Amino acid sequence: MTKHKAKLYRMVMEKHVCPYGLKSKDLLERKGLEIEDYHLKTRAETDTFKEKHNVETTPQTFIDDERIGGFDDLRIFFGKDRPEEAENDISYQPVVALFAMMFLMALAAAFVATGQWLSILTAEWFVAFSMCGLAYLKLRDIESFSTMFLNYDLLGQRWVRYGYLYPFGEGLAGILMIAGIAMWLAIPVALFIGTIGAVSVIYAVYVQKRELKCACVGGDSNVPLGFVSLTENLTMIGMGLWMLYKIFYLS
Repeated sequence: MTKHKAKLYRMVMEKHVCPYGLKSKDLLERKGLEIEDYHLKTRAETDTFKEKHNVETTPQTFIDDERIGGFDDLRIFFGKDRPEEAENDISYQPVVALFAMMFLMALAAAFVATGQWLSILTAEWFVAFSMCGLAYLKLRDIESFSTMFLNYDLLGQRWVRYGYLYPFGEGLAGILMIAGIAMWLAIPVALFIGTIGAVSVIYAVYVQKRELKCACVGGDSNVPLGFVSLTENLTMIGMGLWMLYKIFYLS
């Protein structure tokens, strides 16, 4: 069976190596094509190439002497989604990645602290670490988060500043619970924001039947509002109640 041959023209300069050129080369290699890799080493070479082939960008890939185009065009050629379509796809990947990392961190921290991988402390720290991680994602772009948050949060719609305070409260409660201090502050904060959040999600998703994006992992996610955000809030409520139980019944 004859292998398809590809010619790849990409910028490889002393102070700049085009990342999309590297991605194109990697994709072609993974597809098993024979590659002739041409480096455009100066701006002049790049401009000459663009003018010759009447293109506006590099890299450019040719397969069996037929021009495919840039990296996005190459992805489409191999049957992948258009980038703009992929960006709009519903995805739970940010949530899965966050919780997986927080769980592994909780395992490691609990082992260092107690010599046991799995314990009550592991569960406590998993929830507290997750609260801090979620707060960080919101604080990366608090404007975007607050805008998305105000679409459904009942308190935020009445008091806009709450949309800016929420991630600070979540992060503060998480940090205090990790340290095991100031439970008089951490517990009320967790119970308050968790309860308001849970009621808001239930009303928006399950009563009004609205299809919204979840602000739980920041304002730029494609995570749908519903199970994830409700779980976040119910977990905060559960953590607050558990800490109350520990103080009054286990101390």
